[in-house]
Amino acid sequence: MNLQLHFTVEYVLAIIAGIAILITPKLLNYIVAIYLIAVGVIGILGLKI
Repeated sequence: MNLQLHFTVEYVLAIIAGIAILITPKLLNYIVAIYLIAVGVIGILGLKI
């Protein structure tokens, strides 16, 4: 149970970090932000890619 909670928190933090990076945009920031948001959404939804 604790391990599952750790992964959920990690995904939520990835989404938050991605949104924060979008606030100060540059090209690399966009790439990193999109990646972090995608990882967070995939993790929360439990998609297998």
